[in-house]
Amino acid sequence: MGTQQILLIVLSVIIVGIAVAVGITMFNAQSVNSNRNACIADMNNFSSSALAFYKTPVSHGGAGSDSLNVTIDKVGNYIGVGYVENDDQLNTGNGVYTITLESPNIVKFTAAGTETGVTPVTTVSLSTSAIATTP
Repeated sequence: MGTQQILLIVLSVIIVGIAVAVGITMFNAQSVNSNRNACIADMNNFSSSALAFYKTPVSHGGAGSDSLNVTIDKVGNYIGVGYVENDDQLNTGNGVYTITLESPNIVKFTAAGTETGVTPVTTVSLSTSAIATTP
């Protein structure tokens, strides 16, 4: 083989290697973004369920629009979805979600996604029915 042919083969190998590296990076970025979106969707569902719990009458297993009836265990059990009582956590295939009460009227869901770096937060104000998400 001539020098020119060897140079072309080496150049081709380098270009293919760079293309593979870029493809892997793009796949990983999409995987993280997809997991973040799935976590946010889960937390929006949990937030809606927390609001439903707050507005459901006590006789039907809810809080009866009284923030004194809202506890982490009651909210978690109402939502279901792999709720762990002692840890105050909900478990799904997308991640682990921690429930906290910031005040009697505010429930906060914090996600730890299955991909590294995915930690969105959703806050629900029960008295005003406002839901805010921080990606």
